[in-house]
Amino acid sequence: MAPSARSAPPSVPSPRDRPELLRMNAFAHLRAGRTTRRLSQLVVGLVGYGAAVMVLVQCGLGTASWSVLTDGTAKSLGISFGWATNLISLLVLLAWIPLRELPGLGTLLNVAIVGFAADATAAVLPDPQGTLAEVGYLVVGLVALAFFDALYLGAQFGSGPRDGIMTGLVRLTRLPVAAVRTGIEVTVAGAGWLLGGGLGAGTVLVALCVGPLVGWFLPLLTVRLPAAVTGGRGGR
Repeated sequence: MAPSARSAPPSVPSPRDRPELLRMNAFAHLRAGRTTRRLSQLVVGLVGYGAAVMVLVQCGLGTASWSVLTDGTAKSLGISFGWATNLISLLVLLAWIPLRELPGLGTLLNVAIVGFAADATAAVLPDPQGTLAEVGYLVVGLVALAFFDALYLGAQFGSGPRDGIMTGLVRLTRLPVAAVRTGIEVTVAGAGWLLGGGLGAGTVLVALCVGPLVGWFLPLLTVRLPAAVTGGRGGR
């Protein structure tokens, strides 16, 4: 009697099989396919990212590194947090020139949406009452920040101004997302503190944890594009 056939164990996907962020210009972004899914993911990601930023600001235990810089800039110039967010976004785009990053629809909408989503959240979000609530805001804000960051990046419409520095450095240095993002977070937090931005224990936690979290979420949330765009690596 012939031996019974056994089903092969499921193979573990290699890193090459994972969907990846592709370097495309703005026109290629629009022609890449799966547009409805990607546009929806982009907008939800940007709105959620802006809301998460403000949840961290409201926690009172220390906010995200870029928010420390934004807070310091807002205090120095006497403008709102949202307007300071948009101003920094425009200035950071200058750093894209040596990194040779390519802007896209995600870049434009990041500047237009994130700051206003943060201000809108501030208008409706109640202040946390007590230490337990503050810790809850911090944890929820940290996880949401990493999740929505990876969500909008994974839409494959280009990076926002701040994330463009991360993706550019990852591409040039070939270092992991977690390492590059952590280095940026620490540097930005220090600059914001020098400008008078609020710095706390939560800032340290966010600076050390958001990079690994984004690195974990990103392969899960990146939209796999059709084979014609990816050079033969099939879509999903």
